[in-house]
Amino acid sequence: MSSKIIQVKEIEILLQKSERSRYMNISVKPFEGVRITIPEKVSFFEGEKLAHEKIKWIEEHFEKMRTYEKSFSIYDENSKFQTRNHQLELKTSKNNRLSARVKNGLIMIKYPFGKDIKSFEIQKTIRKGINIAYREEAKEFLPKRLNDLSDRFELPFNELFIKNIKSRWGSCSGRNNINLSIHLMRLPDHLIDYVLLHELAHTKIKNHSKKFWLFLDTLVGDAKKIDKELRQFKISMY
Repeated sequence: MSSKIIQVKEIEILLQKSERSRYMNISVKPFEGVRITIPEKVSFFEGEKLAHEKIKWIEEHFEKMRTYEKSFSIYDENSKFQTRNHQLELKTSKNNRLSARVKNGLIMIKYPFGKDIKSFEIQKTIRKGINIAYREEAKEFLPKRLNDLSDRFELPFNELFIKNIKSRWGSCSGRNNINLSIHLMRLPDHLIDYVLLHELAHTKIKNHSKKFWLFLDTLVGDAKKIDKELRQFKISMY
């Protein structure tokens, strides 16, 4: 595939030919930037013309993309990152392959030599490796801790599901099935306990009424205060 980079109103735009494309298409993606995909038989001139025609739309989505990117950590060779039980290690690959492997306390990321480590593809693979580590740690830690709290406070639940949930730390269904996010492993122990007890409290009271918060106070102390502390953590940021 042939490509060309242009600049419109200080925004760098990649024009890229594609044999599969039937129509021109504009995409704005985090860590990838702005790309206009062009059918093989269409000229770069037409792609550049489209960029100028749609520059207001591109500018709007470009700003949203930049804001979104700032909400994420960017990892490079100097990053010192670790979960509870795993250390992130970034290495270039001799065979130019991109891979993520979690073993023996390491989140091992290998990426092609010479490729920008801040590229969307590599950052996505790094997060994939981190999520694998969080999932392993969550499956080891959360079931036992939930069962301990369930027994201590006599709040039985039905089933536990541990998932890569990015919208909430946990939930409790009408059938008392509890869903927990693997990202709980990023929290201090007392906040993990708070989330687990919050969901266990929902086995008794299925809403967030005043009655619910009073009941949760009997389990954790000042529930509203701890909930405010929890809100300082963002699920999607690491």
